[in-house]
Amino acid sequence: MSGPRRIVSLVPSTTESVCGLGHGAALVGCTRWCEEPAAQLAQVQRIGGTKNPDREAVLALAPDLVLANAEENRAEDLAWLQQRVPVLVQTPRSVREAAAALRELAQALGDVEAAVPWLLRIEAELAAAEVERLRAAPLRAFYAIWRKPWMSVNADTFVHDALRCSGFANVTAALPVRYPEVDLAAVRALAPDVVLLPSEPWAFTAADRDALQHEGTFGSAVVAVCDGRDFCWHGVRMAEGLGRARRLAAALRCR
Repeated sequence: MSGPRRIVSLVPSTTESVCGLGHGAALVGCTRWCEEPAAQLAQVQRIGGTKNPDREAVLALAPDLVLANAEENRAEDLAWLQQRVPVLVQTPRSVREAAAALRELAQALGDVEAAVPWLLRIEAELAAAEVERLRAAPLRAFYAIWRKPWMSVNADTFVHDALRCSGFANVTAALPVRYPEVDLAAVRALAPDVVLLPSEPWAFTAADRDALQHEGTFGSAVVAVCDGRDFCWHGVRMAEGLGRARRLAAALRCR
């Protein structure tokens, strides 16, 4: 088995995937937002954030592979790095694309077989989601990614497809901008059944949930907090995250 020996990851979900595929020992650098798996990343050098990596620090680590995402990382940083070191840019916009990207990542690591168990688990989650859709109509959901201003996602995003695969129908799917700013009156008019407040990128809390529910900000919609990583982290996270999101939808149907 051959593959890169010095990897820098600029994407938290991809960092987790490298470790999940059994190649965490090759990680020599990652962003300060790369938190999982914590134990394996404890000694890995931090090279800044996803939007403001220290490019010279990345270069000083002499990576033979840099892992990036065109949404999470700035185009100018990627262009600078691509002129100097090998860079794999993956920007999936659906769960299926993310599964293909996981296989591509394993191939880049020189270890295609490592992806197989994860891909089988992801396929099992997608099959379970199909069965659930036969049993129950999807919940109309407003998914908030930001609060100042309020923002959501349209149909051309990974988050939208993760919602769809988990039993939710994204009420802002038809908006023309991928990450649109939204007016709360317009959101109420869309009549969501539930409002999902994720832990990232905006760190919504239980206190936010309680206040918004009490104030009736979203009308009669049930307001719930959720782990944003289950909806926006692609890679090995999907093998369990899609199931957690599906169970969340099932629990919310009972409220």
